[in-house]
Amino acid sequence: MVTERARADFWFDPFCPWAWLTSRWMIEVEKVRPVDTHWHIMSLYVLNEHKDIPQSYWDRLARSIEPVRVLAAAAAEHGDGVLGPLYTELGTRIHNEGRPLDELRRTVEESLEAAGLDPKLADAMDDPSFDEAVRRSHDSGIGMVGDDVGTPIISSGGAAFFGPVISPTPKGEDAGRLWDGVSLVAGIDGFFELKRSRTRNPIFD
Repeated sequence: MVTERARADFWFDPFCPWAWLTSRWMIEVEKVRPVDTHWHIMSLYVLNEHKDIPQSYWDRLARSIEPVRVLAAAAAEHGDGVLGPLYTELGTRIHNEGRPLDELRRTVEESLEAAGLDPKLADAMDDPSFDEAVRRSHDSGIGMVGDDVGTPIISSGGAAFFGPVISPTPKGEDAGRLWDGVSLVAGIDGFFELKRSRTRNPIFD
């Protein structure tokens, strides 16, 4: 008997370390639960562009749109199926390896090449013509959960939610049990929030 696999839609910005940890959790979930993740872009830049945030934070966010444009360009040329592999390459370099912001162009080019894509797609970093596609994908995710949250957003089985925010990434059956619990509470009509203060920074493998 073949078990039908559920679909989970995951919206991410490659600059967000918390989204990165959650995305690696979804990779683990796929190993122990019948779930397939479909990847979508969103943007911290778009999310915060009209908010009053510290200038130092905004200076970094202003660069965050660049790799998201590249992801949009790659999807436009090759389909959404390239988003997951390219995100993995970007996230590994940005977060696990801690590549500096002033090397972002080289980081993007290396990520494209490692994902089997043309490094020239990095030209999209400076091309605002991709912003419409970025905003359209961003709005499709944020429209399900409200604009007072961020990345990541997950939608599965008719329920959508922000998070979970985790550090480090659960592995194996721990990842599966977290998926079971998150799916359960997210599917309850009228359930909105369960939260506690973060007591650690992102821990990357």
